[in-house]
Amino acid sequence: MRILVVEDHRDLAETLAAGLRREGMAVDVVLDGTAALERTAVNRYEVVVLDRDLPGLHGDEVCQTLITEGYPARVLMLTAAATIEDRVEGLTSGADDYLPKPFAFAELVARIRALSRRSQPALPPVLCHADLKLDPGKRTALRAGTRLDLSPKEFAVLELLLAAGGRVVSAEELLERAWDEAADPFTNTVKVTVSRLRRKLGDPPLIETVAQAGYRI
Repeated sequence: MRILVVEDHRDLAETLAAGLRREGMAVDVVLDGTAALERTAVNRYEVVVLDRDLPGLHGDEVCQTLITEGYPARVLMLTAAATIEDRVEGLTSGADDYLPKPFAFAELVARIRALSRRSQPALPPVLCHADLKLDPGKRTALRAGTRLDLSPKEFAVLELLLAAGGRVVSAEELLERAWDEAADPFTNTVKVTVSRLRRKLGDPPLIETVAQAGYRI
């Protein structure tokens, strides 16, 4: 899952990004509304975590612009104002969900995951193939009943491949959706991650390489 955090308080933005990355998400951070629209113009995000009270271009304007342009991401709006009127205004601007500050980080993660499920065709809560079971909510992966020790990126790649339902997923798509903007598009990091994942999954092999196309399960 790739997330954009739009928050003008740098320390809070970096704290949120660090926590979300520990949850296995790819996170980009911007500090104002103009930069948010620049990023969404070139990157695909499942969820935009948007501070409503941005300086300059207000969060409501950012949200309305995304809707007008048909951007597919779900918007989770954050604000220090917690009155009913504020919440109604935020949701009226087009936000999919609204979370007043201060908030519990666990609730933020749960809301992001819920919104991500709504940004794509509905998936079962546990993804299964043969004797492999992956639970994104609990961050667990089992094969033949044995828990797999996966890194966050390995888990993200496996989740994307399982969610594809047999469709071939290109290395470019994996890089775009499981890594953030700091990833080098010319690197072999996807190939290396898939190789490590194959070893951890064991036999019989589950991940197929489709020549000049990508990978599938």
